[in-house]
Amino acid sequence: MPRSGWVKPESDHRLSDLVSVGLLTRVFPAEVVDEVIAAAGRTEQRSRALPARVMAYFSIGMALYAQESYEDVFAALTDGLSWTSGWSQSWTPPSKSGIFQARSRLGHEPVRDLFTRVARPLADRETPGSWLAGRRLVAIDGTCLDLPDTPVNAEYFGRPGSGRGEKSAYPQARVVAVAECGTHAMFDAEVGPCTTSEVAMAREVIDRLQPGVVLLADRYFYGFDLWARAAATGADLLRRVKTNLRPTHVQTLADGSWLAEITASGPGRSAKQPLTVRVIEYALDDGRENPEQYRLLTTILDPEQATATDLAFAYAQRWEVENTFDELKTHQRGPRAVLRSQSPELVLQEIWGHLCCHYAIRTLMVDAARAGGHDPDRMSFVAALRVTRRSLSHSAFPALPTWRGSGVTDRNRVGD
Repeated sequence: MPRSGWVKPESDHRLSDLVSVGLLTRVFPAEVVDEVIAAAGRTEQRSRALPARVMAYFSIGMALYAQESYEDVFAALTDGLSWTSGWSQSWTPPSKSGIFQARSRLGHEPVRDLFTRVARPLADRETPGSWLAGRRLVAIDGTCLDLPDTPVNAEYFGRPGSGRGEKSAYPQARVVAVAECGTHAMFDAEVGPCTTSEVAMAREVIDRLQPGVVLLADRYFYGFDLWARAAATGADLLRRVKTNLRPTHVQTLADGSWLAEITASGPGRSAKQPLTVRVIEYALDDGRENPEQYRLLTTILDPEQATATDLAFAYAQRWEVENTFDELKTHQRGPRAVLRSQSPELVLQEIWGHLCCHYAIRTLMVDAARAGGHDPDRMSFVAALRVTRRSLSHSAFPALPTWRGSGVTDRNRVGD
C-alpha cells in the first residue's frame, strides 16, 4: 500500500535520483545535499516515498512558490520527470499530511547547513560596486518575518511590541545577514527569535568575517566591543556612527579625514585599550535647508588606499543589503505574506529555504550579467524569479554518477 497517497512509478530509479529543480540543483548539487543530510543524521534507514534529499529541495521549492500549496509545489518539482526521462507514467503528488511528516523528519539543520556550505560571495574583479581598495564590499543588516500565530511559534520566537504598548498580531523571526553589495548575494546569516536583538545575532555573524572584505553597517551596529570583535577578524570596517559620538582627535589627514581613538564605556572600560580609527565627516547636498550630517568610522587608516570621497561613496552601497531583504520579503515571499509553517522547527526550515532560494536566483543573475557584460544590480530580480520558476518544471534529470564533476555545465546537461 503506497504511503501518504504517493504512487511510485514502475522503475528501478528512486525518486531522490530523479527529482531536480533546474537552477536549484545546479547551485545545490545532489551530492552536497546528501552530505549535509548525512552530517545532520537525517539519512533514511529505510526506503521512503519522500526521501530526505527530495524534502531538502522541496524546502527551497516552497520559497520559490511561496504562495502555492504543498501539493502544487510538489507538482512543480515533479512535472518535468515524464518528458525529460521519456517515461509515460505520470506522478501522483503525496498528500499534504505526507509532505508535512517528511518535512518534520528532515528538520531545519540540513537546509541551514546547505546554505552555509554553498553560499559564497559571487562578484569577480569586474563586477561594478563590489570593491574598495582591493577589498570586497559587504553589508550587514537585519529584518523580521511574520509567522503563523500559533502558541508554539509565539512562545519560541516572541511577539514584538507595537507603538501603543500592545503586542504585534503575529510572532516574528529575526534574520541577520551579510550580503555582497555588488551582487546582493547573501552568504552568511543567523536566524532566531525577534526577542533576540540584531546586535546579539550580529556577533555570531561577525565572528565569521575574514580578511579581504570591508563590512558596511549603519549606526545601530556600532559599539566599542562589537567594533573590536569585528576588527579582530582581520576584516575592515566602515560604519556610520551618531554625530554625538566624540572620538579623541589624533591627526588630521590631507584629504580632510582624521585619525582618532575610540574607547570603551561602562564597567571594565579601563582594562580595554583604545582603538585607532579614521573619521570621515560629510553632508549630502540634496537640496534641503539642513542637509543630513554623516560621520563614518573606518579601519582603513591610509588615505592613499581610499580617500574620504571613496569611503563616502562606498558607504552608500550599504543600502544594497536593504534592497536584498526587499527582494526576499516583497517579491520572493510576497508582500505582507505570513510564512506557512506552524511550528518553530519548520519555521526555521522554511526561512533557510528562502535564503537558499534567494542565493540561487542571485547566482543565476550574476551568471547572466557576466555573460552579457552587464551589472547584476541593473538586472530585474522579479524577471529572474520568473525564469527560475519556469525552470522548475522543465529541468528534471537523473542525477547519474557521471555528472558529479565540479563544472556547472556538466550539471546542467539535460538528456545526455
